[in-house]
Amino acid sequence: MPDLVVAHGLAVDSTAAAPAHIVIDDGRITALIDVREPVPEAEQVIDAAGRVVIPGGVDGHCHVAQITGPYRTLDDYAITSVAALWGGTTTIIDFGIPSDATQTPLEAAENKISLARDARCDVALHGSVISWDPTVPEQLTRLAELGVRSVKLYMTNRGTTMADNDTVLRVMREMVRLDGLTYVHAEHDAMIVDCTEHHAAAGNMGIRHLHHTRPELAEETSVREVLGMAEYTGAPVYFVHQSTPGAVDLVRAARDRGLSAHSETCPHYLVLDDGVYASAFPEWFACCPPMRSARTVAALCERYAQGHIDTVASDHSCYDLTQKRVHDTDIRQMPHGLPGVETRMQVAFTALTEALGDPCDPEVLRRFAEIFAAAPARINAIPGKGALAPGYDADLVVFDPAELRRVCATDLHQGTDFSPFDGRMLRGWPQVVVSSGRIVLRDGEFHDPGPVGRFLRRRGYRQMNASATTGTLTTTPMPFSTSTASNAGGR
Repeated sequence: MPDLVVAHGLAVDSTAAAPAHIVIDDGRITALIDVREPVPEAEQVIDAAGRVVIPGGVDGHCHVAQITGPYRTLDDYAITSVAALWGGTTTIIDFGIPSDATQTPLEAAENKISLARDARCDVALHGSVISWDPTVPEQLTRLAELGVRSVKLYMTNRGTTMADNDTVLRVMREMVRLDGLTYVHAEHDAMIVDCTEHHAAAGNMGIRHLHHTRPELAEETSVREVLGMAEYTGAPVYFVHQSTPGAVDLVRAARDRGLSAHSETCPHYLVLDDGVYASAFPEWFACCPPMRSARTVAALCERYAQGHIDTVASDHSCYDLTQKRVHDTDIRQMPHGLPGVETRMQVAFTALTEALGDPCDPEVLRRFAEIFAAAPARINAIPGKGALAPGYDADLVVFDPAELRRVCATDLHQGTDFSPFDGRMLRGWPQVVVSSGRIVLRDGEFHDPGPVGRFLRRRGYRQMNASATTGTLTTTPMPFSTSTASNAGGR
């Protein structure tokens, strides 16, 4: 007898939408059965009649227990993974970013793997390189052996996390060698520094001026430059938190001429504009890039509806208002980042349905399953995720696409005291969440599975594309007890 059957729902993934009974055993989907057939006997049965079942979400951009300068986000893996599950996300990808000049990229990643033992959902990891030295290739090789197959590079944040162009080119070459993926925060640092200095001289350094100090042109100029380096090296590249239609168009044009390039945006760039900086609580919206004009947001949503954006990730960064308000008169000293892992599904689904129409339309739902789960799993080379098919992990979300609920920040579970979406009416609220075959959320009740999340070894970027036609779908989890010690030298 199987462990679980999710019966009578409309099963939707990126390839198809059809009514089905979904049979689950030992953490995997074992069968999809036509709803005209009887419901199979099982240890547990969930009746999903009248509701939609999609794959559990994959959030490719989360910052957990992140240290940046004097600030540390107020979450840990237990908190963030619980919030993710409440929001229908069953896999998160965090970053091993060196906290200062004394920590190597390998040490930063090993630290995050160790901390992730407390996770309630599955976890994967990106590495990060800030400066180049002769030990970096060996460190990146070791990271790839651990299943960390992507590296994030910052094109801004001079003096902290920024990598210079020499480092960017060298890391891209290593990612080609290791069949990896280069993640990029693209904002042109010289433009931002100059613009910020200009506003500082005029006394305009408060949070209400954030959007004036980081212009759209700075983002698009950096995207253009990085695409040139990616074309020169042959490296696949993924742009995080794109906030302008021009940036998305540059990536699409690069893909059209044969580059492996991907666009990510975040929920806040789809539904919030720069008018928030004139609101009563502008510190709620301190992030980089900042919110853009209403006209830019509308154009970005057009690209989203047209399918030109690959993924929507939360860029979850769990600071609280006390941390943000210490320096709200000087954005150069203020921690930037928004909590969002729990509301990613709802905001992304609402934005898509507002652009495309009927939230119950199977084509709209199929498009959403691609953005929410399938594309981030495929691009980040995480096998066994993002689809409803035999052999895939039993990560499922049951929801009513017609249901509207209002966001209440105090009802969320993200470990902070605000949400940038507080008070907004949204669609796409999970009613049932199944993670690795376990029912963790059912009709408003959360069932904490304990620290059962797995660290997932990712495949190579091109290897994943090649294996997509072979039917090799199983995940390759690494037990948290596995040693991650290395003899790689320091930076």
